Amino acid sequence: MKKIIVMGVSAGAGKSTLAKKMGSILNIPVYHLDTLYWRPGWVEASPDEFCTAQEEIVQQSEWIIEGNYSSTFEVRFPHADAIVYIEKPLLVCLYRVVKRRIQNHRKTRSDMAPGCEEKLDWAFIKFILTTYANRKKIMAEHCEKFKKTKKVFILRNERDIESFLEELD
Repeated sequence: MKKIIVMGVSAGAGKSTLAKKMGSILNIPVYHLDTLYWRPGWVEASPDEFCTAQEEIVQQSEWIIEGNYSSTFEVRFPHADAIVYIEKPLLVCLYRVVKRRIQNHRKTRSDMAPGCEEKLDWAFIKFILTTYANRKKIMAEHCEKFKKTKKVFILRNERDIESFLEELD
């Protein structure tokens, strides 16, 4: 595995954490889609800028790209040789998003763009709640589709994640 997509059912699934650990074990650069999409002050990049940044990354010989952004799946998926999908329960994802907000108060996480301090608002919680079930279905369909041509790993709990990381080591 040299070109890896790490995606998840929701915010708070553990995508960034897993991607960082994988990058360290495999010595492959990790790219967080949030850092490509957001500009300082939570300003969105243009669709062209966002796609172009990803197109440059996927031309490299090895990478781990973390994040969902389904609108640009077609930029990443054809180039990937492996997909790692994390499907944690909704309540776990919500808990982790709240925990992350508390732990990173007035800070910008390393997997976010500079100038985007951690925040949590009702719109984001509502987004998680209203998209979780549909995203779970869509992600399962993507994983099933790509099993024919790529390595696909579906991780549903911490035990799955630990076992997966141990096998990489």
